[in-house]
Amino acid sequence: MVTTRATLLGCLSVPRWADDVLAGQPYSDRDALLRAASAAAGELTDEELDQALAGHPRIGERGGAQSQREQSGVRDTAGRLAAGNAAYERRFGRVFLIRAAGRDADEILAELDRRLRNDDAAERAETVGNLREIALLRLEATL
Repeated sequence: MVTTRATLLGCLSVPRWADDVLAGQPYSDRDALLRAASAAAGELTDEELDQALAGHPRIGERGGAQSQREQSGVRDTAGRLAAGNAAYERRFGRVFLIRAAGRDADEILAELDRRLRNDDAAERAETVGNLREIALLRLEATL
């Protein structure tokens, strides 16, 4: 199984990650590609984290078609999400990121409230984990 750099960067905007995944091609099957993509996204530098987050709209805000589909369950709670996003950005200095696909607004708001209580290291790890989940869902959708 083979994919392209452009496809990978559309899933996670981190050039090193895309290059790491590409280096293992061709993959024997879909699962092998997804395992390699997951492993490569497991550790992100601070610069890579910033690169990846730059391509994500705030939860509840309109982004591209892909983000709108992923966030379809959160449109009715815009005010609460805006307040939570602002609190999160004050606390951690970056946008709140969560895998929204498959979650409703109440789940996302509960996660936002819970994650506001994280220390910096725990929250960074959760952000990277959610970026990995989003990247893998997006990659799966392209296969």
